[in-house]
Amino acid sequence: MVVRHFLCHFTMASLVACALSGCGPSAAPPAKPVGGGTAPSEATPPAGDTGDEPTKEESDPSVKPKLMLGSPDLTAGISSEKDASAIDTADIEYWLNDPANHETLEFDLPLGLAAGRMQVKGFEANPLTRAKIELGRQLFFDPRLSADGTVSCSSCHSPDHGYAAETQFGVGINGKQGGRNSPVAYNRILSEKQFWDGRAESLEEQALGPIANPIEMGHTHDACIDCLKGIEGYRLQFDKIFGEFRIDHVGQAIACFERVLVTGPSPFDFYEQFRPFAEQEEDDFEGDDLIAYKQAKEAMEAHPMSEAAIRGRGLFFSEKKGGCTACHVGANLTDELYHNLGVGMDAAEPDLGRFAETKVEKDRGAFKTPTIRNVTLSAPYMHDGSQKTLEEVVEWYAKGGHPNPQLDPKIKKLDLTGQDKKDLVEFMKACEGELPKVERGRLPQ
Repeated sequence: MVVRHFLCHFTMASLVACALSGCGPSAAPPAKPVGGGTAPSEATPPAGDTGDEPTKEESDPSVKPKLMLGSPDLTAGISSEKDASAIDTADIEYWLNDPANHETLEFDLPLGLAAGRMQVKGFEANPLTRAKIELGRQLFFDPRLSADGTVSCSSCHSPDHGYAAETQFGVGINGKQGGRNSPVAYNRILSEKQFWDGRAESLEEQALGPIANPIEMGHTHDACIDCLKGIEGYRLQFDKIFGEFRIDHVGQAIACFERVLVTGPSPFDFYEQFRPFAEQEEDDFEGDDLIAYKQAKEAMEAHPMSEAAIRGRGLFFSEKKGGCTACHVGANLTDELYHNLGVGMDAAEPDLGRFAETKVEKDRGAFKTPTIRNVTLSAPYMHDGSQKTLEEVVEWYAKGGHPNPQLDPKIKKLDLTGQDKKDLVEFMKACEGELPKVERGRLPQ
């Protein structure tokens, strides 16, 4: 499903009502405020809803309210009245004794990503709960998962750098350097196979790989579990949430946390939301459609795309001129497939990429398509971090990559002017949306 066709199955009014309200109100607040000690704000009524009539969730108690992923209370950490930097046993016990924290969450995705709702991966096998998300948050930022207590998941997937790393290659314990750039850790809820070469079948499997990698965290899985078992706060959580303490449960918890790291609406998404109305005037609408028109227009104007970004969007979706959607397609602007762009193929011993997993010749030197969303935050680029700026990336595509026997047939020279290249970069900047605010401290002691 190409991005330009995201929303064609909605009526005008339902399109904007769903997009602006998140297709459902926020989750009802739990008995005690979670994450930082503040309760979630009340849901904004959907477009066209005055709030006088009960919603479906209010009139039918059997219908669970839906929570918008990206909601800050999901990632704010367990609140502590005693120590802002740690979580004590009493706080953890109080948290675990609230049944609401163990209920399976019904959720929606933000505008833009919402079009990929049917692509959600891993939820049935590993349902989201507040308790698992919070445990995963703690583990994601805890360097005690590594052999020397210095490297956490966030070392290579930092919130300060778009959940990637500013270094060309990942850096593990004792300063050991890997051979690939750190991929981003957000919007993984729409992704199945992980790593640049897709060697992990799930996000759960990917979460465990770095722990036992000698140049990343340098632990064994058994040693990691022994370390975590020595921390009472973790023992309490694993016993209550999973019933036992196993390494696969570590992966499940981290995966739940990563699945709620989603990008919020970008100027591009608000522009796309208004496009069905673009050829019409306000006088052409009445009733709910008029409300939908006004709300879409106001949202777009509050989050504008520049003229250069709009031109770049045209190039991006043009099959003849830019052709970017040959690979960067769908709600997350990636086909989740593997392509040889010629990057690094002039090396004496090129990285084999996907070929190492499949042994299929066309996969030699092929790597997973990254998302364009928030790409501005995660330089350097490509699997080897060889390209430092988005301008360099555009130049690489414009020249048609680097010739080699397995070069993807979709990679061709592009007839782009200097202004075209600048416009494409501006479009990618317009695909940046807000990421959830995440508590990085308050770990069990």
